[in-house]
Amino acid sequence: MSDNTHRRVKGREIERRGQVKEGSTTDQRLLDSRGPTDWVHTDPWRVLRIQSEFVEGFGSLAELGPAIAVFGSARTPTDHPFYAIAEDAGRKLAEAGFAVITGGGPGAMEAANKGACEAGGVSVGLGIELPFESGLNQWVDKGINFRYFFARKTMFVKYSQGFVVLPGGLGTLDELFEALTLVQTQKVTSFPIVLIGTAYWQGMFDWLRETVLAEGKINAKDLDMMVVTDDVDEAVSLMVAAREDRWPTPAPERPE
Repeated sequence: MSDNTHRRVKGREIERRGQVKEGSTTDQRLLDSRGPTDWVHTDPWRVLRIQSEFVEGFGSLAELGPAIAVFGSARTPTDHPFYAIAEDAGRKLAEAGFAVITGGGPGAMEAANKGACEAGGVSVGLGIELPFESGLNQWVDKGINFRYFFARKTMFVKYSQGFVVLPGGLGTLDELFEALTLVQTQKVTSFPIVLIGTAYWQGMFDWLRETVLAEGKINAKDLDMMVVTDDVDEAVSLMVAAREDRWPTPAPERPE
């Protein structure tokens, strides 16, 4: 039985009767350069941009090897003690065979990238589009700029085997608690999270223990997910130990 009903096929979609909307074809709209440009800001186009960020991130970092993310304030001055500490951390992580991943910005991030770069390691920066920052710092050897925080966060978690967290503000706290939540909820395999700067972080720990834990909002073991230290060597050794636990060196074969 033939179907003489007026219809139109649009890709996988079929329109019949009153749903048929006459107009140009998809190819015509694609190739016609005239018309408004509002479409680049619509949600369907954003989906493609989001997809492209994941594809580019996965493609760029897939062969990175063992890496540690170093977080810290973009507002750390170059003459501040924690700038030197971040640089020392980046250098020692690189010497231990890790790539160093930061947010690619200034301050503590720049210092960690600098330490890794000067030590001959792989220095990675995952930047984010912000109205008050101007691109990746000069010590980044492999850099990716993201529009979307959630795509960038996925790269940090997927390609880092541990987090070293230096004093920072809201962005640093956001990354820290994101990591803690993912480990607590077993969304990721447990990895070491080391906070450097006991004086800076002590107040937060006191609040977590005396208020959050005391009111039953977390378990005591949740606090054990973090180690606080002033010793960069201790932080690096914890990362090395975690790497060896996760990827143990195969035992030598016995001779026949």
